Amino acid sequence: MNRIYLDHAATTYVKPAVLEAMLPYFTEKFGNPGGVHSYSREAKAALDEAREQLARALHAQRDEIYFTGGGSESDNLLIRGAAKAYRDKGKHLITTAIEHHAVLHTMEALEKEGYQVTYLPVDSEGFVTPQQVEAAIRPDTSLVSVMFANNEIGTIEPVSEIARVCRDHGVLFHTDAVQAFGSVPIDVAEMGIDLLSLSGHKLYGPKGIGAMYIRKGVRLAPILFGGAQERNRRPGTENIPGAVGLGAAAELAVAHMEENAARISALRDRLIDGVLERIPFTRLNGPRENRLPNNASFCFEFVEGEGLLLMLDMKGIAGASGSACTSGSLDPSHVLLALGLPHEIAHGSLRLTLGTDTTQQEIDTVLEVLPPIVERLRMMSPLFNQRKDGLRHV
Repeated sequence: MNRIYLDHAATTYVKPAVLEAMLPYFTEKFGNPGGVHSYSREAKAALDEAREQLARALHAQRDEIYFTGGGSESDNLLIRGAAKAYRDKGKHLITTAIEHHAVLHTMEALEKEGYQVTYLPVDSEGFVTPQQVEAAIRPDTSLVSVMFANNEIGTIEPVSEIARVCRDHGVLFHTDAVQAFGSVPIDVAEMGIDLLSLSGHKLYGPKGIGAMYIRKGVRLAPILFGGAQERNRRPGTENIPGAVGLGAAAELAVAHMEENAARISALRDRLIDGVLERIPFTRLNGPRENRLPNNASFCFEFVEGEGLLLMLDMKGIAGASGSACTSGSLDPSHVLLALGLPHEIAHGSLRLTLGTDTTQQEIDTVLEVLPPIVERLRMMSPLFNQRKDGLRHV
């Protein structure tokens, strides 16, 4: 059975060119960059080159890039570090209801330490407006954190406009760009971004490596303690192979971004149109425009997302559900609930995210396989049978 992988928002494989760049730093070039001998100098040169690659990708300066252990760590370090560094200005923070848990749980932890957090609602497509942000800013607001693009529904937020509002009010602006980086253009200087988080394994780089952009002049209080690595922003011996892989993956992504986005978004639209045409009682989560090129997210009425995923997997198709049921919780996704969806509909979610290797044949296979699976699951639902009987008698 040929397998079809449509869960690229969860993780991607490491591309051969990226792995090839990494391999020497596991073996012959294994030095610690903190030393002074030739092995250390080799490692430090590789780290500097990876930092430069990320800086070019973000239109930043090299000394504004810091390596971390991943996107969640970057979110924690930036939000906690900024909140504590600027607490003299105030202890009020602003974010949205649809952020990744790395942001939301960090905000919740800060609330327990005496900070106040405003969680902005979003509209039915997942957008927050600059006007909402401006209305929420208070004299004691020190930080606003709004994700660049949502990992579940693909909504791309108006980051530049929000950053401008923050700059006008003297408030720091952070964006979690884990899903967006490598898929859409990001220019931190032009967009006015102060702080940015990213991760390697979403763009065909390795897991366990991430990075932070910190605009020059922005202060962060230390959150982790140890050595002076990453200019005292993130202690611990640097992950040289990971950094090399992240830099190589970023360079590849930027070089092929335009062509990849055009091809993948065409396949995404084919998938969205096909699903909506062939399966009744289905809604698209998120907008048609201002959406990540690879993201297709649906809710199917009268269907449980977990059963849908299991049956797709039996057919060799890997996807994801917005529902948290697969992680042992009966609660649906906080993102889908924030869109205003009732629990019973939010439970029937399916996220299919495409990659650079996804083919039209794979999309067409999904469009053949998915409708009968949904129909089979609905036949087990008393509510669906009642709805069908009601329609039959209209």
